[in-house]
Amino acid sequence: MDQYQQKIHSELVVWQKEMLRRPTFFNWLSKEVQTKVNTWIPEKVHSAITSTIKQMIRGVLFGAAYTSSKPVPGQNLQAREETVRQRIEFYRNTAAVEGGITGAGGILLGLADFPILIGLKLKLLFDIASIYGFNVDDYKERIYLLHIFELAFSSHIHRKKIYLKMVEWDRKRRLLPEDIHQFDWRNFQQEYRDYIDLAKMAQMVPVIGAPVGAVVNFRLIEKLGLTAMNAFRMRLLPK
Repeated sequence: MDQYQQKIHSELVVWQKEMLRRPTFFNWLSKEVQTKVNTWIPEKVHSAITSTIKQMIRGVLFGAAYTSSKPVPGQNLQAREETVRQRIEFYRNTAAVEGGITGAGGILLGLADFPILIGLKLKLLFDIASIYGFNVDDYKERIYLLHIFELAFSSHIHRKKIYLKMVEWDRKRRLLPEDIHQFDWRNFQQEYRDYIDLAKMAQMVPVIGAPVGAVVNFRLIEKLGLTAMNAFRMRLLPK
């Protein structure tokens, strides 16, 4: 490994340990409370939300593939990561502006923020994958992007399960089903909702909604970007 690769390898090791870290008592308690709250929600509501998020993400996932740039050949890893950081900054600032505008608009615009933000997150993942040299026209690469999404926005317990699915991905991807309908959409949407519920509810409160929306969106995009960088480093750095 060259000097840059050694540096980011150290960062990757720290990140991997974090992915495998056992949840704290507070993490566990928060998840238990959220799980209990979910049992109070009628199954019809869960099914409707699962279907909505599934169709929303499927639409963005398959639509964004046609607007993303093709894999960039011939660049070293350091050059690729400089470009990735620039894309993260662009989407982070865009999401912050969008969150501030919708947060200032109260409940109705706050609800509109949900699908807009999902679209920005998925488009960012497509761009990052292409910059690292991966072909997002490949269905199984898009599944990897969904796992990155889950990894960034899940509880500690679920996060560890997803991380272990992603280790040695180039071997495991051959075992994936060909039908995206077999993806675990129920856990995907529930973990995502549980992760962002509190922040997004605060965004709908008058007066504080705008600054909260801007800050929350900024941090969510930043976290997704850093998660994606380490997820692709796992596949690109020499073992």
